[in-house]
Amino acid sequence: MVSKPDSNKARQRRHARVRGKIMGTTQRPRLNVYRSLSHIYAQIIDDVQGVTLAAASSVEKEFKGYGGNKQAAREVGKMIAKRAADKGITEVVFDRGGYIYHGRVQELAEGAREGGLKF
Repeated sequence: MVSKPDSNKARQRRHARVRGKIMGTTQRPRLNVYRSLSHIYAQIIDDVQGVTLAAASSVEKEFKGYGGNKQAAREVGKMIAKRAADKGITEVVFDRGGYIYHGRVQELAEGAREGGLKF
């Protein structure tokens, strides 16, 4: 019998490996991405203090439309960039969360760059 590999478990292993190498500081916090089938989430995290500085997602009330496509991901990227700028954050470290840099993750990153974040 052939068993199907657990893709989420593999993603979590990749994410743990990447998190061993990158860390968000107070000067340059970490932009974390989580993607589900129908929504996408982004957080800016200071790992030194252990606090979330800003967050945006496609679940929020002010977000209109379906949250599981590339257009929604770009809008969430712009939202997180605007909230970061309001807090004085201009540079971040991008944490793709174990996902490949393609599709919705790439669109979120490009939307954040359009909004003024540098990474």
